[in-house]
Amino acid sequence: MKLPHRRQILHMAAATVALPAMSRVASALDYPTLPVRIVVGFPPGGGQDILARLVGQQLSERLGQPFIVENKPGAATNLAIESVVNAAPDGHSLIVIGPPAAINATLYKDLRFNFLRDIAPVASFVRQPYVMVVNPSFSAKSISEFIDYAKANQGKLNMAGNGQGGGPHMAGELFKILAGVDMITVHYRGDAPALTDLMGSQVQVYFSSVQAAAELIKAAKLRALGVTSATRSDALPNVPAIGEFVPGYEVSAVFGLGAPKATQAEIIGKLNAAINEIISDQRTRERLADLGCTALTLSSAKYRELIVEETEKWAKVIHAANIRLE
Repeated sequence: MKLPHRRQILHMAAATVALPAMSRVASALDYPTLPVRIVVGFPPGGGQDILARLVGQQLSERLGQPFIVENKPGAATNLAIESVVNAAPDGHSLIVIGPPAAINATLYKDLRFNFLRDIAPVASFVRQPYVMVVNPSFSAKSISEFIDYAKANQGKLNMAGNGQGGGPHMAGELFKILAGVDMITVHYRGDAPALTDLMGSQVQVYFSSVQAAAELIKAAKLRALGVTSATRSDALPNVPAIGEFVPGYEVSAVFGLGAPKATQAEIIGKLNAAINEIISDQRTRERLADLGCTALTLSSAKYRELIVEETEKWAKVIHAANIRLE
Protein backbone atom coordinates (compact mmCIF):
# COMPACT_ATOMS: atom_id res chain seq x y z
CA MET A 1 0.00 0.00 0.00
CA LYS A 2 1.29 3.39 -0.97
CA LEU A 3 1.60 5.71 2.00
CA PRO A 4 0.43 9.33 1.58
CA HIS A 5 3.11 11.88 0.96
CA ARG A 6 3.97 14.21 3.86
CA ARG A 7 2.53 17.19 1.95
CA GLN A 8 -0.74 15.33 1.45
CA ILE A 9 -0.92 14.60 5.18
CA LEU A 10 -0.46 18.31 6.00
CA HIS A 11 -3.21 19.29 3.53
CA MET A 12 -5.56 16.70 5.05
CA ALA A 13 -4.84 17.96 8.57
CA ALA A 14 -5.45 21.57 7.55
CA ALA A 15 -8.74 20.63 5.92
CA THR A 16 -9.85 18.79 9.05
CA VAL A 17 -9.11 21.84 11.24
CA ALA A 18 -10.93 24.13 8.82
CA LEU A 19 -14.16 22.11 8.82
CA PRO A 20 -15.47 23.32 12.22
CA ALA A 21 -14.66 26.94 11.32
CA MET A 22 -16.45 26.60 7.97
CA SER A 23 -19.43 25.06 9.78
CA ARG A 24 -19.59 28.00 12.19
CA VAL A 25 -19.48 30.52 9.36
CA ALA A 26 -22.19 28.62 7.49
CA SER A 27 -24.47 28.58 10.54
CA ALA A 28 -23.94 32.31 11.04
CA LEU A 29 -24.82 32.96 7.39
CA ASP A 30 -28.03 30.93 7.77
CA TYR A 31 -28.97 32.55 11.10
CA PRO A 32 -31.72 32.91 12.13
CA THR A 33 -33.35 29.64 11.11
CA LEU A 34 -36.23 29.91 13.63
CA PRO A 35 -38.27 32.70 15.25
CA VAL A 36 -36.15 34.61 17.77
CA ARG A 37 -37.49 35.57 21.19
CA ILE A 38 -36.42 38.84 22.79
CA VAL A 39 -37.04 38.57 26.53
CA VAL A 40 -37.95 41.76 28.41
CA GLY A 41 -37.94 41.80 32.21
CA PHE A 42 -40.86 44.24 32.47
CA PRO A 43 -44.56 44.24 31.53
CA PRO A 44 -45.70 45.41 28.08
CA GLY A 45 -45.81 49.15 27.43
CA GLY A 46 -42.71 50.19 29.38
CA GLY A 47 -39.53 51.74 27.99
CA GLN A 48 -37.62 48.48 27.51
CA ASP A 49 -40.66 46.85 25.89
CA ILE A 50 -41.04 49.72 23.42
CA LEU A 51 -37.35 49.58 22.49
CA ALA A 52 -37.45 45.79 22.08
CA ARG A 53 -40.44 45.97 19.74
CA LEU A 54 -38.94 48.84 17.74
CA VAL A 55 -35.66 47.00 17.15
CA GLY A 56 -37.27 43.56 16.89
CA GLN A 57 -39.60 44.60 14.09
CA GLN A 58 -36.72 45.89 12.01
CA LEU A 59 -34.57 42.84 12.74
CA SER A 60 -37.45 40.70 11.45
CA GLU A 61 -37.48 42.68 8.20
CA ARG A 62 -33.71 42.48 7.76
CA LEU A 63 -33.05 38.88 8.82
CA GLY A 64 -36.17 37.14 7.55
CA GLN A 65 -37.47 35.55 10.76
CA PRO A 66 -39.90 36.89 13.38
CA PHE A 67 -38.26 38.54 16.41
CA ILE A 68 -40.94 38.10 19.09
CA VAL A 69 -40.94 40.05 22.34
CA GLU A 70 -41.61 37.91 25.41
CA ASN A 71 -42.40 39.83 28.59
CA LYS A 72 -41.15 38.10 31.73
CA PRO A 73 -41.40 40.55 34.64
CA GLY A 74 -40.30 39.81 38.18
CA ALA A 75 -37.35 40.04 40.58
CA ALA A 76 -36.00 43.25 39.01
CA THR A 77 -35.37 41.52 35.63
CA ASN A 78 -33.51 38.59 37.24
CA LEU A 79 -36.13 36.06 36.11
CA ALA A 80 -35.86 37.24 32.52
CA ILE A 81 -32.06 37.16 32.54
CA GLU A 82 -31.97 33.68 34.10
CA SER A 83 -34.31 32.33 31.41
CA VAL A 84 -31.87 33.44 28.71
CA VAL A 85 -28.80 32.28 30.63
CA ASN A 86 -30.32 28.79 30.58
CA ALA A 87 -31.45 28.93 26.93
CA ALA A 88 -29.71 27.23 24.02
CA PRO A 89 -26.77 29.41 22.87
CA ASP A 90 -27.89 29.49 19.25
CA GLY A 91 -28.92 33.14 18.96
CA HIS A 92 -32.64 32.38 19.09
CA SER A 93 -33.04 33.59 22.70
CA LEU A 94 -31.95 37.16 23.51
CA ILE A 95 -32.34 39.45 26.52
CA VAL A 96 -32.87 43.20 26.68
CA ILE A 97 -30.15 44.58 28.95
CA GLY A 98 -30.85 47.62 31.13
CA PRO A 99 -29.45 49.22 34.30
CA PRO A 100 -30.66 46.39 36.63
CA ALA A 101 -28.11 44.01 35.08
CA ALA A 102 -25.25 46.14 36.42
CA ILE A 103 -26.95 47.07 39.70
CA ASN A 104 -28.28 43.64 40.69
CA ALA A 105 -24.84 42.06 40.45
CA THR A 106 -24.04 43.69 43.81
CA LEU A 107 -27.50 44.20 45.28
CA TYR A 108 -28.59 40.55 45.11
CA LYS A 109 -26.53 38.03 47.06
CA ASP A 110 -28.22 34.82 45.88
CA LEU A 111 -28.38 35.13 42.09
CA ARG A 112 -28.19 31.83 40.24
CA PHE A 113 -26.13 33.42 37.49
CA ASN A 114 -23.25 35.83 37.03
CA PHE A 115 -24.28 38.35 34.40
CA LEU A 116 -20.78 39.27 33.22
CA ARG A 117 -19.85 35.59 32.96
CA ASP A 118 -23.10 34.14 31.61
CA ILE A 119 -24.39 36.75 29.14
CA ALA A 120 -22.57 37.89 26.01
CA PRO A 121 -23.36 41.53 25.17
CA VAL A 122 -24.53 41.78 21.55
CA ALA A 123 -25.24 45.43 20.78
CA SER A 124 -26.31 48.63 22.50
CA PHE A 125 -29.46 50.54 21.53
CA VAL A 126 -29.59 53.84 23.36
CA ARG A 127 -28.42 55.99 26.23
CA GLN A 128 -31.17 57.69 28.24
CA PRO A 129 -30.80 60.17 31.12
CA TYR A 130 -33.09 60.73 34.05
CA VAL A 131 -34.38 64.17 35.00
CA MET A 132 -34.43 65.59 38.52
CA VAL A 133 -37.89 67.10 39.09
CA VAL A 134 -39.61 68.94 41.93
CA ASN A 135 -43.05 70.40 42.52
CA PRO A 136 -43.30 73.93 41.02
CA SER A 137 -44.23 75.24 44.49
CA PHE A 138 -40.92 74.00 45.93
CA SER A 139 -38.68 76.92 46.85
CA ALA A 140 -35.54 75.71 45.05
CA LYS A 141 -35.40 76.78 41.41
CA SER A 142 -31.94 75.40 40.56
CA ILE A 143 -29.59 72.59 41.52
CA SER A 144 -27.52 74.95 43.68
CA GLU A 145 -30.59 76.21 45.53
CA PHE A 146 -31.82 72.64 46.04
CA ILE A 147 -28.48 71.53 47.51
CA ASP A 148 -28.40 74.54 49.84
CA TYR A 149 -31.95 73.83 50.99
CA ALA A 150 -31.28 70.11 51.48
CA LYS A 151 -28.12 70.82 53.51
CA ALA A 152 -30.08 73.20 55.72
CA ASN A 153 -32.73 70.50 56.18
CA GLN A 154 -30.69 67.30 56.39
CA GLY A 155 -32.85 64.20 56.71
CA LYS A 156 -36.10 66.12 56.31
CA LEU A 157 -36.73 65.92 52.55
CA ASN A 158 -38.44 62.91 50.96
CA MET A 159 -36.97 61.57 47.74
CA ALA A 160 -39.14 59.23 45.66
CA GLY A 161 -37.63 55.99 44.43
CA ASN A 162 -38.91 53.23 42.17
CA GLY A 163 -37.85 50.26 44.29
CA GLN A 164 -34.53 49.24 45.81
CA GLY A 165 -31.85 49.36 43.13
CA GLY A 166 -34.03 50.89 40.42
CA GLY A 167 -32.43 53.39 38.06
CA PRO A 168 -34.18 56.48 39.54
CA HIS A 169 -33.34 55.26 43.05
CA MET A 170 -29.66 54.83 42.22
CA ALA A 171 -29.51 58.19 40.43
CA GLY A 172 -30.81 59.79 43.61
CA GLU A 173 -28.40 57.89 45.84
CA LEU A 174 -25.41 58.99 43.78
CA PHE A 175 -26.67 62.58 43.95
CA LYS A 176 -26.93 62.35 47.76
CA ILE A 177 -23.35 61.06 48.01
CA LEU A 178 -21.73 63.59 45.67
CA ALA A 179 -23.81 66.59 46.80
CA GLY A 180 -23.39 65.74 50.50
CA VAL A 181 -27.09 65.73 51.34
CA ASP A 182 -29.28 63.34 53.31
CA MET A 183 -32.84 62.59 52.19
CA ILE A 184 -35.38 59.93 53.13
CA THR A 185 -36.19 57.55 50.26
CA VAL A 186 -39.85 56.64 49.71
CA HIS A 187 -40.32 53.83 47.18
CA TYR A 188 -43.07 53.54 44.58
CA ARG A 189 -43.99 51.01 41.91
CA GLY A 190 -42.73 53.01 38.97
CA ASP A 191 -42.73 56.56 37.59
CA ALA A 192 -46.49 57.20 37.50
CA PRO A 193 -47.30 56.88 41.24
CA ALA A 194 -44.05 58.62 42.20
CA LEU A 195 -44.83 61.60 39.96
CA THR A 196 -48.41 61.72 41.24
CA ASP A 197 -47.22 62.05 44.84
CA LEU A 198 -44.56 64.56 43.79
CA MET A 199 -47.26 66.77 42.26
CA GLY A 200 -49.21 66.32 45.49
CA SER A 201 -46.14 67.35 47.56
CA GLN A 202 -46.01 64.05 49.50
CA VAL A 203 -42.39 63.83 48.30
CA GLN A 204 -40.09 66.67 47.33
CA VAL A 205 -37.90 65.29 44.52
CA TYR A 206 -37.73 62.44 42.04
CA PHE A 207 -35.21 61.32 39.42
CA SER A 208 -37.70 60.38 36.72
CA SER A 209 -37.32 58.90 33.28
CA VAL A 210 -37.42 61.74 30.74
CA GLN A 211 -40.20 59.99 28.85
CA ALA A 212 -42.52 59.93 31.89
CA ALA A 213 -41.85 63.51 33.02
CA ALA A 214 -41.47 65.46 29.75
CA GLU A 215 -45.13 66.36 29.19
CA LEU A 216 -45.62 67.26 32.86
CA ILE A 217 -42.61 69.56 32.65
CA LYS A 218 -43.94 71.22 29.50
CA ALA A 219 -47.33 71.69 31.19
CA ALA A 220 -45.57 73.35 34.19
CA LYS A 221 -46.90 70.66 36.53
CA LEU A 222 -43.29 69.80 37.42
CA ARG A 223 -40.08 71.82 37.49
CA ALA A 224 -36.99 70.22 36.00
CA LEU A 225 -33.82 71.12 37.87
CA GLY A 226 -31.31 69.01 35.94
CA VAL A 227 -30.70 66.00 33.74
CA THR A 228 -28.43 63.21 34.90
CA SER A 229 -26.42 62.80 31.68
CA ALA A 230 -22.92 64.24 31.30
CA THR A 231 -24.25 66.89 28.91
CA ARG A 232 -27.64 68.44 28.28
CA SER A 233 -30.32 66.29 26.70
CA ASP A 234 -31.82 67.07 23.30
CA ALA A 235 -35.21 66.15 24.78
CA LEU A 236 -34.87 68.95 27.40
CA PRO A 237 -32.32 71.35 25.90
CA ASN A 238 -33.01 74.17 28.38
CA VAL A 239 -32.40 71.98 31.43
CA PRO A 240 -28.79 71.92 32.68
CA ALA A 241 -26.81 68.79 33.41
CA ILE A 242 -26.52 68.09 37.14
CA GLY A 243 -22.78 67.58 36.57
CA GLU A 244 -22.50 71.31 35.85
CA PHE A 245 -23.10 71.86 39.58
CA VAL A 246 -22.06 68.52 41.11
CA PRO A 247 -18.62 67.54 39.77
CA GLY A 248 -18.37 63.89 38.69
CA TYR A 249 -22.11 63.30 38.62
CA GLU A 250 -23.37 61.30 35.62
CA VAL A 251 -26.07 58.66 35.30
CA SER A 252 -27.41 57.26 32.06
CA ALA A 253 -29.61 54.26 31.49
CA VAL A 254 -28.04 52.23 28.67
CA PHE A 255 -30.18 49.63 26.92
CA GLY A 256 -29.11 46.91 24.53
CA LEU A 257 -29.27 43.22 23.72
CA GLY A 258 -27.47 40.16 25.10
CA ALA A 259 -27.27 36.43 24.34
CA PRO A 260 -26.23 33.26 26.22
CA LYS A 261 -22.46 33.18 26.78
CA ALA A 262 -21.63 30.34 24.34
CA THR A 263 -23.39 31.95 21.38
CA GLN A 264 -21.12 31.88 18.33
CA ALA A 265 -19.11 35.05 17.74
CA GLU A 266 -20.24 35.03 14.11
CA ILE A 267 -23.92 35.18 15.14
CA ILE A 268 -23.23 37.96 17.63
CA GLY A 269 -21.34 39.83 14.92
CA LYS A 270 -24.23 39.46 12.48
CA LEU A 271 -26.71 40.77 15.05
CA ASN A 272 -24.40 43.62 16.06
CA ALA A 273 -24.03 44.78 12.47
CA ALA A 274 -27.79 44.63 11.84
CA ILE A 275 -28.66 46.48 15.06
CA ASN A 276 -26.06 49.19 14.47
CA GLU A 277 -27.53 49.78 11.00
CA ILE A 278 -31.03 50.01 12.50
CA ILE A 279 -29.97 52.43 15.25
CA SER A 280 -28.02 54.57 12.74
CA ASP A 281 -31.05 55.04 10.49
CA GLN A 282 -32.31 58.64 10.65
CA ARG A 283 -35.97 57.64 11.07
CA THR A 284 -35.06 55.36 13.96
CA ARG A 285 -33.01 58.12 15.58
CA GLU A 286 -35.97 60.50 15.35
CA ARG A 287 -38.24 57.90 16.95
CA LEU A 288 -35.70 57.34 19.73
CA ALA A 289 -35.43 61.09 20.29
CA ASP A 290 -39.21 61.19 20.79
CA LEU A 291 -38.67 58.64 23.59
CA GLY A 292 -36.03 60.85 25.22
CA CYS A 293 -33.20 58.56 24.09
CA THR A 294 -29.92 59.10 22.26
CA ALA A 295 -28.81 56.40 19.82
CA LEU A 296 -25.74 54.46 20.96
CA THR A 297 -23.91 52.17 18.54
CA LEU A 298 -21.02 50.11 19.93
CA SER A 299 -19.16 46.94 19.05
CA SER A 300 -20.04 43.98 21.26
CA ALA A 301 -16.60 44.28 22.92
CA LYS A 302 -17.06 48.00 23.70
CA TYR A 303 -20.57 47.32 24.97
CA ARG A 304 -19.17 44.73 27.37
CA GLU A 305 -16.58 47.24 28.61
CA LEU A 306 -19.37 49.71 29.33
CA ILE A 307 -21.38 47.11 31.30
CA VAL A 308 -18.28 46.24 33.35
CA GLU A 309 -17.73 49.94 34.13
CA GLU A 310 -21.37 50.38 35.17
CA THR A 311 -21.25 47.26 37.36
CA GLU A 312 -18.18 48.57 39.19
CA LYS A 313 -19.67 52.06 39.52
CA TRP A 314 -22.94 50.89 41.08
CA ALA A 315 -21.16 48.46 43.38
CA LYS A 316 -19.36 51.44 44.93
CA VAL A 317 -22.61 53.41 45.31
CA ILE A 318 -24.46 50.45 46.86
CA HIS A 319 -21.69 49.90 49.40
CA ALA A 320 -21.26 53.61 50.16
CA ALA A 321 -25.00 54.16 50.68
CA ASN A 322 -25.39 50.82 52.50
CA ILE A 323 -28.30 49.87 50.25
CA ARG A 324 -29.87 46.52 51.09
CA LEU A 325 -32.92 44.71 49.86
CA GLU A 326 -35.84 45.08 52.25
